[in-house]
Amino acid sequence: MPHRHLPIRASLLLAALVFTMPAWSADPVHKETVELTAGKTVHSVKGKIKGYATAEYTVTGKAGQTLSVTLKTNQPSNYFNIRQPGQDEALFIGSSGGNSYQAKLPADGEYTVQVYLMRNAARRNAVAAYTLDIGLRD
Repeated sequence: MPHRHLPIRASLLLAALVFTMPAWSADPVHKETVELTAGKTVHSVKGKIKGYATAEYTVTGKAGQTLSVTLKTNQPSNYFNIRQPGQDEALFIGSSGGNSYQAKLPADGEYTVQVYLMRNAARRNAVAAYTLDIGLRD
């Protein structure tokens, strides 16, 4: 009776399809390196993010330099975090600290400014248009 094995074959086919499909949960991340030189101490970038997408801007600094970041946005749930190299905790969390940051860098290395939407806006697939100013000076 060949029909007896049909449910097993269908189950195996379904399992094969599930395990070979791409992971749709991967959220898009825009990555950009910010180059600041002696002649250019501020970098401005305009961007847009939607839903759970994020944008990451990296800047290399030295201990004691002052890093300043300002976010101007049309979306009240749009913030940024700053991550320090080799640290688990964020150096700055925008949702609690606001949309501007200025402080001396604690260590040499590559710092990441991550622009994101809070979950309440992200799950509604909201769009944020923003201008991010990143500055570094001695």
